Amino acid sequence: MKIAFVGKGGSGKTTLSSLFVRHLAATGAPVVAIDADINQHLGAALGLDDAAALPALGAHLPLIKDHLRGTNPRIASAEQMIKTTPPGEGSRLLRVREDNPVYDACARPVELDGGAVRLMVTGPFTDADLGVACYHSKTGAVELCLNHLVDGRDEYVVVDMTAGSDSFASGMFTRFDITFLVAEPTRKGVSVYRQYKEYARDYGVTLKVVGNKVQGQDDLDFLRDQVGDDLLVTVGHSDWVRAMEKGRPARFELLEEVNGRALRTLHTAADATYELRDWARYTRQMVHFHLKNAHSWGNERTGADLAAQVDPGFVLGEEVTAPA
Repeated sequence: MKIAFVGKGGSGKTTLSSLFVRHLAATGAPVVAIDADINQHLGAALGLDDAAALPALGAHLPLIKDHLRGTNPRIASAEQMIKTTPPGEGSRLLRVREDNPVYDACARPVELDGGAVRLMVTGPFTDADLGVACYHSKTGAVELCLNHLVDGRDEYVVVDMTAGSDSFASGMFTRFDITFLVAEPTRKGVSVYRQYKEYARDYGVTLKVVGNKVQGQDDLDFLRDQVGDDLLVTVGHSDWVRAMEKGRPARFELLEEVNGRALRTLHTAADATYELRDWARYTRQMVHFHLKNAHSWGNERTGADLAAQVDPGFVLGEEVTAPA
């Protein structure tokens, strides 16, 4: 299952995504965690002291492209792949449980209570990265990997997305089985929800709201009034989280029961979307955004007609095999 956590800056989405990753690991499930935020905090939230030293997806983009291109005859070179290039016959795919050169270069195991997860990050941003085009070129590595990822039941890819509505600059927001939007009980807190709801309306995106920093009935009533049935669960103060943020987390099994129940609710909601999967629609959406990007900037930048990369007979799915 592919799961996104989104929300405005400071909403607590990284904290909640890290708690959800810990919860999944404690169940023994295979997990790939991806930090796609412009602010790289997921590694630290998972307890890494040297999170800044993690290998960056953006720095390994040539390797990623070369591996994923495989023997696809529609892609003349790795240089002609852009962030939205869809897979086709001959492309190499990524699977959650396998070993491959992309994971070898870009993923690191993180030991958590009850299990381990693979963690990948876009990489730190420098002065040279200032500007929208440069920023999206780095997160484009995440989108390219998601386009080529095949995950099955009880396999999880959890992505901590960039804050606000930046993910709508590409088609990455359609790459998930479910999106958890973390919202505080304030007008600013629900503003990103309204943007997501509007943008995602025509793409079949499953969106659920996680109310964070909810302190009483008035906060709960406010969120229910603003987001209606999209409100899935709420989370309040956590002494366990406070200790974690100080670098002194207790064992995860000691997380407050009310917050443990909230994580189980998220897990149940994510699993329920498996039966709603439509790989044909998923592939069509990939192609739609690829053609859009090709026309707006990709063809000019690469000097090629990137529409020719689309394999009209290819549908991504769990049964698809790819070259070794």
